[in-house]
Amino acid sequence: MGVKVTANELIGVVTDLRAHVRHAARNHLSGHDVADVVRSVAGLVDELRRLEPRFRVRTHALGVSVAGAVDRDRGIARYEPFHGWRDLRLADLISAETGLPTVVDNDVRALTEAENWFGVGARADSFLLVTVGAGVTGGLVVDGRVRTGAFGVAGELGHVPVDPRGPRCYCGATGCLEAVASEPAIVRRAAELLGEPDLALPDLVRRAQGGDARVRGVFEEAGRAVGRAAAGVVNLLGPEVVVVSADHQAGLALLEPHLRAALHEASYGAAGRAEVVVRLAPFEEWARGAAAVAIARRIGDFTSPPG
Repeated sequence: MGVKVTANELIGVVTDLRAHVRHAARNHLSGHDVADVVRSVAGLVDELRRLEPRFRVRTHALGVSVAGAVDRDRGIARYEPFHGWRDLRLADLISAETGLPTVVDNDVRALTEAENWFGVGARADSFLLVTVGAGVTGGLVVDGRVRTGAFGVAGELGHVPVDPRGPRCYCGATGCLEAVASEPAIVRRAAELLGEPDLALPDLVRRAQGGDARVRGVFEEAGRAVGRAAAGVVNLLGPEVVVVSADHQAGLALLEPHLRAALHEASYGAAGRAEVVVRLAPFEEWARGAAAVAIARRIGDFTSPPG
């Protein structure tokens, strides 16, 4: 099983050992208290296990993914920004509550592991994963392994500076990709241009699809920023594939042509041959990533996907 923990919701899935999702469920989170969240995770796991009799006896491992800095080997959430957790032995707490061996990982790394084991990693030894949604994040696979770097932030595309005169990012820097191309950044920029502070992303999508040039320009600006940032990684490391995902299909469709164009324009020489895969990734996919990490731990190998 895999569970993705967000600020306000739990998304859980049951998978087989090839990470095919058999069932999925979502439960609302009422608070940030550690004990409440752990009980809620256990409740969702129990709900999923009761869906079929075989799930009760044949569920062997649980993966849980959270945002922020995670020590996967020790099962510790070093810093989880949405709930404010620091140095929390989350895997032990959840395992004690569910009775299942539990592995905890960063959510983007878990999504990247799933892609490496059961997605494009089956045909490519290196790839860049980019996710665009509430934030902009990235995962990096080189020589068949998910890379975290010396400080655990390798592939963190969202904080690559793309505009020195751009908006200030929550991290304290100026002009980060996330501050330009995330969904909140797109909404904020459009609200400034239109002078309408109460806009939401679906409103912007409808206007862009209706031909509003100013709104379309905001999506173009964001898409090109993502493409240029991805091209920087392509030029440095030469991944075979760039996977771009988002949880909003219409918004992704508005970004895609500009992203592809900018990536192609900014890639150097043969690096521009990198395949670009654009796909929808709802939170169930992120929960599947947590399950993939549990599968890897069960097999005892985080070094490379199965042949």
